[in-house]
Amino acid sequence: RHFGAIAPSGKLRWGAVNKTKREPPMGMTEHRDKGPAHPTKGIVIHWPWFYDHLLKMVSLGREGRFRRKIIAIAQLERGQRVLDVGCGTGTLALVAAKAVGPEGHVKGIDPAPEMIARARAKAAKAGLSASFEVGIIEAIALPDESMDVVLSTLVFHHLPSDQLRSAGLAEIRRVLVPGGRLVLVDFGKPDKLVAAAQAAAFEIVTTARLRPSFLFTLIAVAGAPD
Repeated sequence: RHFGAIAPSGKLRWGAVNKTKREPPMGMTEHRDKGPAHPTKGIVIHWPWFYDHLLKMVSLGREGRFRRKIIAIAQLERGQRVLDVGCGTGTLALVAAKAVGPEGHVKGIDPAPEMIARARAKAAKAGLSASFEVGIIEAIALPDESMDVVLSTLVFHHLPSDQLRSAGLAEIRRVLVPGGRLVLVDFGKPDKLVAAAQAAAFEIVTTARLRPSFLFTLIAVAGAPD
């Protein structure tokens, strides 16, 4: 088995890893997808229980507070259209759905069908109208300028190359209306993502550390398209 831990650098460190070849942890795949979406070049978690456990660990057992903090940072308003990229089991998307109300809409995408099934079950149980679809960050199946806010939580460290991260940011920019907001949370330092976001026509509003301190948030506004 593989067991995850947070290293001081903020990166996930995995035990029981093949020393001759770095493999994704059990329950993850790399460079392929198990669902109907186009194959992704990112790392995909296929086990919903593993994902939920990981988020509890990352948030130090305070996932509810962690999710509410992200929504507060996003400053969601009623009636807005929100996309959660790499939505996992849908917890953040459902908090967002409460914030935008029935006149708004929240959509979550994730490359793992298992995550989407769990997210839909959570939405049905909560009586919320958020929608969830299998999808990948490098080819978001939405029209141009169709979203007001995009959320991305602990997704970009699963994208193993600068090219893939840049492609993901370009797609996020494409689906955002001019002036729309990206709220991105991830491990480590934001420097490379700041540069990539600026190259994708985002104006950086702020970057800041979150609690736990190995996480950062990047808030950016979509500039006018070229």
